Amino acid sequence: MTKFTDLSLRAVMRLAASGGDEPLTTREVAEGMDVPYTHMAKAVTRLRELGVVEARRGRGGGLVLTPFGMRASLGWLVRELEGEDEVVECEGGTPCPLRAACRLRGALREAQQAFYASLDGLTVADLVASPTGPVLVSLGARPGGRS
Repeated sequence: MTKFTDLSLRAVMRLAASGGDEPLTTREVAEGMDVPYTHMAKAVTRLRELGVVEARRGRGGGLVLTPFGMRASLGWLVRELEGEDEVVECEGGTPCPLRAACRLRGALREAQQAFYASLDGLTVADLVASPTGPVLVSLGARPGGRS
């Protein structure tokens, strides 16, 4: 899994744990996860494109997880974030001499599909069930201020 997917999933989990009661800014989520703002902004952009996160403008604005995002299958989300790339790249600059007889590519593709299938039964809401949710809410919390 790429670091981008990992970061995106952590952002979704943080937003899910907040329950949308108080929208969080991209900066607040980045600081709570201890990642660069620019990386988080890219992840949030992709999550918005997927309809998982909504960005509200103006006073009281910020990021909230959409209802679709809360019930989204983790397998679907990881597939969308990872793209359709295979685990190994056989079409590189130099053709692989094993290509015609290779069983590795098929085995790795099958393993990749099994990985996604194992995530299909989980939703974002499942990821933030106790004890995870309360820990996520505490990340970056400031006494008397926005979390």
